[in-house]
Amino acid sequence: MEIAPVKWENERLWIIDQTLLPAEYKIIPLDTLEAVVDAICTLRVRGAPAIGVCAAYGVLVPLKELKESRSSLDNARQCFFHALEVLAATRPTAYNLFWALARMKEVGVGRFQDVFDFWQALENAANRIYFEDVERCRKIGEYGADLVPDGGGVLTHCNAGALATSSYGTALSVLYAAKNQGKEFRVFADETRPLMQGARLTAWELASAQIDVTVICDSAAAYVMSKGWVNMVIVGADRIAANGDTANKIGTYSVAVNAHYHHIPFYVAAPFSTIDRSLLHGGLIPIEERSGAELGQGFDRPVVAKDAKVYNPAFDVTPHDLITGIITECGVLYPPFEESIRSALQTQVNCIKH
Repeated sequence: MEIAPVKWENERLWIIDQTLLPAEYKIIPLDTLEAVVDAICTLRVRGAPAIGVCAAYGVLVPLKELKESRSSLDNARQCFFHALEVLAATRPTAYNLFWALARMKEVGVGRFQDVFDFWQALENAANRIYFEDVERCRKIGEYGADLVPDGGGVLTHCNAGALATSSYGTALSVLYAAKNQGKEFRVFADETRPLMQGARLTAWELASAQIDVTVICDSAAAYVMSKGWVNMVIVGADRIAANGDTANKIGTYSVAVNAHYHHIPFYVAAPFSTIDRSLLHGGLIPIEERSGAELGQGFDRPVVAKDAKVYNPAFDVTPHDLITGIITECGVLYPPFEESIRSALQTQVNCIKH
């Protein structure tokens, strides 16, 4: 089953509404900048690479009307910069968002003849970001497949599959590639509270791909490891600092600590567009805090006392010394990550097809 969470077709932006999965598979259009912002903020589209791609195309959405009405280039530029500002304020942790918007801005500040020329340059740039992401994820799968234990067990947290990218995924791309090699393995998918991305999305993806998957509650991860059922942990990332510290969905840090205790290799799978070398360590990564309502509701009724406080960080940071390796489109990086990241970034432009 081909999964394309973000698609640009006939000058229109479409996404899979991931809040409806797995009960309903629905593709919806995003025809205004406000709709794009809402889709990103409400996690209708989610996953750092997919958010970046959606934002790149999202810049085009409010410009379409100006192009069709033959507006002035000045008006188009004003609209463009407003869109960049609004989209940048949606999800503070996902670095691909800012990386993609910076790519679009670099193109948008160039010299153009008119609004049509401006539009075409931006559309081409967004398309490049999309197709590069597809290729990056494919290569992540190729490089990581050999690490998957044949006949073993793999634990995942949150969703880092095709739904979180343009195609293939990051962590799940590795599992898809391993399956294509003929490997047999079992996947344990953490449910990933509070929004259940593991139960709702990862399990749906893997089951659709006919990969053996078992959903467990987050707090069962250490117990499953202690049973000897897990031989590898693999997760995605929303931002990676220069030293390898990695921000990912809340609960990832706990999984890494448990894996370390049980001597299980812990891998992060992410494209270079997720690495933020401007941040020396993970303590500098901005962590998004989401509404307490996400924790306060369950089973169609309130589950938290009305006067109780709720703390709902969307991400945590896993220290680099708990990470066995980072699987990228240029290969697997190993400690010391500060050196391997710096070296790989100098050559990573040659790792993908443009």
